[in-house]
Amino acid sequence: MALRDILILPDKRLRLKSEPVTAVDKSLRKLVDDMFETMYAAPGIGLAAIQVGVPQRVVTMNLAKKDDPPSPLVFINPEVTWKADEKSTYEEGCLSIPEYYEEVERPAAVRVKYLDLEGKPHEIEATGLLATCLQHEIDHTNGVLFIDYISKLKRDMVMKRFKKAAKKTEGATPLADDKEPSHHIG
Repeated sequence: MALRDILILPDKRLRLKSEPVTAVDKSLRKLVDDMFETMYAAPGIGLAAIQVGVPQRVVTMNLAKKDDPPSPLVFINPEVTWKADEKSTYEEGCLSIPEYYEEVERPAAVRVKYLDLEGKPHEIEATGLLATCLQHEIDHTNGVLFIDYISKLKRDMVMKRFKKAAKKTEGATPLADDKEPSHHIG
């Protein structure tokens, strides 16, 4: 396992549409291991492969509370097949947009089909935080960020702030002071 660098806004690769995984093999398992190590170190509760510069449709998650045993989840080629009409709002953050949080409204429940690490197909119906996190991470695989759901004015202010920070640091990765993983969806 190895820590990987997390891409930070305004990195243009965050807007890439990720390619489907064609083989569940040793290199994919290594990527997943690296993603978990990176996600836990950040700390966060979800991570899409594109956030570590790999444009593949792979998502890792662990929604376990601090005192609960880890419950790692892997979604390969995840696809939302159904969305509830009912909406819910959750304060989202993102490891690629550190130290910025905003209320985002999304469908309260979703059905997602995906492959596991054995290449076996599954389908899950999710509500609550799992539904929010799945939508957030699947959005990443489609080049969509949670700030795309907020007002244009707020989004423009965030983009301006991160472009300015990127110029100041010239490639250095800003670190989030907030170490509460539940704030960092992915």
